[in-house]
Amino acid sequence: MIFTLYGDYISHYGSKIWIGSLISLLSEFGHNDQSVRAAISRMNKQGWVQAEKVGNKSYYSLTSKGQNRIDEAGKRIFKLKSEQWDGKWRLLMYNIPEDIRHIRDELRKELVWSGFGSMSNSIWISPIPLENQVRNLIEKYDIDSYVDFFIAEYAGPHQNQQVVEKSWNLHEINEKYQLFISQYSEKYIIDKNKIQKGDKGDAECFVDRTKLVHEYRKFLFVDPGLPEELLPEKWLGSHAASLFSMYYKELAEPASRFFENVFSEGNEIKHRDKNYDILNHPYMVD
Repeated sequence: MIFTLYGDYISHYGSKIWIGSLISLLSEFGHNDQSVRAAISRMNKQGWVQAEKVGNKSYYSLTSKGQNRIDEAGKRIFKLKSEQWDGKWRLLMYNIPEDIRHIRDELRKELVWSGFGSMSNSIWISPIPLENQVRNLIEKYDIDSYVDFFIAEYAGPHQNQQVVEKSWNLHEINEKYQLFISQYSEKYIIDKNKIQKGDKGDAECFVDRTKLVHEYRKFLFVDPGLPEELLPEKWLGSHAASLFSMYYKELAEPASRFFENVFSEGNEIKHRDKNYDILNHPYMVD
């Protein structure tokens, strides 16, 4: 939830927030002072945020590692359509020794997050140009001695769609999208009418928008974002993305008003990111 707040709000206001403001925001979801402090402390130890003391106030800002993860997530969350495929596959193969298996486990998590699928044991594949991410991972874990990376075309004997079937469970992902659509379709219509009539408060919109992004960002861990050419005929990802976009825009302004009111209590709003337009998000494009 804190990651969601940083990505959807705080990062557009200088990426730094007073702990008191963070506690106030998360209290809207039923989280208490102690749980928020424990969570932000864990994020600090993991290198996602850094602490700063100003007088008797503690502030937390994103590290470069945290900002990079937020930026990457934002591009994928608010992207409604896949890019055109260049017809090539990216293959990462590794043979990491057992005595550093913890690195192998961490690498697998990172590959799934980036959109790679497991074609077979120790062979990971993606049709997306992830060359920069791969280079960063090799450097981060210092594993250049154990990996090989290829960019190749599939020459058969099957079709590219069968490569996809081997590497990802798209049926299971589609079911998750169906669940999201079922859960939020009716809620979107009800809330849209409430907002237009002035029957839904800013705090409630803040909670609903944050929950919406928090739920939708979970698809980053399961949906590799495959090009349209490789998706099944009845793919629900685009439908879910459109629903998310419409609902997000409906909640955007009142939610941001509430955030700014709470944020301004302990933080000086010097500027808002010039690229941050809640009604025309930089990544929310057709």
